[in-house]
Amino acid sequence: MAERTEPDETPTHLVVVCGLPGAGKTTVSEYVAERLDGQLYRTDVIRKELFQDPEYTPEEREAVYAELHRRAKATLDAGRSVVLDGTFKLREHRGESRRAAQAIGVPLALVQVVCAEDVVRDRIRARSGDASDADFEIHRQYQREFEAIAGPFTRVDNSGTLTETRRQVADLF
Repeated sequence: MAERTEPDETPTHLVVVCGLPGAGKTTVSEYVAERLDGQLYRTDVIRKELFQDPEYTPEEREAVYAELHRRAKATLDAGRSVVLDGTFKLREHRGESRRAAQAIGVPLALVQVVCAEDVVRDRIRARSGDASDADFEIHRQYQREFEAIAGPFTRVDNSGTLTETRRQVADLF
């Protein structure tokens, strides 16, 4: 294991930001990464790096999460906080993050971003240039498939203004 150096003010953390497509995970993740001076890794971006024309198969999903966790472990080993941005709809992916944090000896914070459905619909409709390909039907599908979160986690409600969301994140980090 590489020698870890701690930043002067902020201990190293692994933060998993999960939730349904369109809920505002990236908005929350970017602010958490800024507050922790951490490295942000997004499943949407990694998927596009790994697959030129993604088909969103279970095999692709597993490859994306494996690469996400590989990058997270390497960054954590180097002593830098990591923020992971993805739906994490399956318990097994959240569990892999927990195991990675335990193995490296850093705290894990699991943050579920929630948002009112009418706000999600409007935000997805207004997207342009984002790495996410999810539309509102995918949001509804993931709503049915999202496995309950076991263990401690915090919810951030992103239904309101950016200022309100950032205030919730600032209270956590």
